[in-house]
Amino acid sequence: MYAIVMPRARQSQADEVAREVLGRLGRWLLIALGMVIVLAGVLISPVPGPGGIPLIVLGLMLVLRNSFWARKQFIKVQRAHPKWVFPIRRLLRREPEVFPVAWQQVLRMERLLLPARYRMCIRWRRGRKRKHAMRNFQTPIV
Repeated sequence: MYAIVMPRARQSQADEVAREVLGRLGRWLLIALGMVIVLAGVLISPVPGPGGIPLIVLGLMLVLRNSFWARKQFIKVQRAHPKWVFPIRRLLRREPEVFPVAWQQVLRMERLLLPARYRMCIRWRRGRKRKHAMRNFQTPIV
């Protein structure tokens, strides 16, 4: 079978300039929207619960995908403070690992705020794992 080849439409120089201007304008609008979302997340963050963290991550995604300068700054911060930025990078991935990041942050906050004898999360998780393992344990049939 033969494919039908359509002649390419000629684009004028004005079309290219308009496309470039609209592209830059769209990029600036997305950067501004991302910054507004990050600011809203920061303002909401004192509210109990996850609050502003998802908003901050969403705003960062918009800003980092559209701003070369912001991407360079983010890489500098990542190199200077990898432990701080790693959870944000995990949330910025294409398929983010939301629950593991949240659990890791709970453990970090618990370790930061509470003495070892009052920490409950690790003991709670180990107990749940033991119960789950015992429930799934099957005796072999002889």
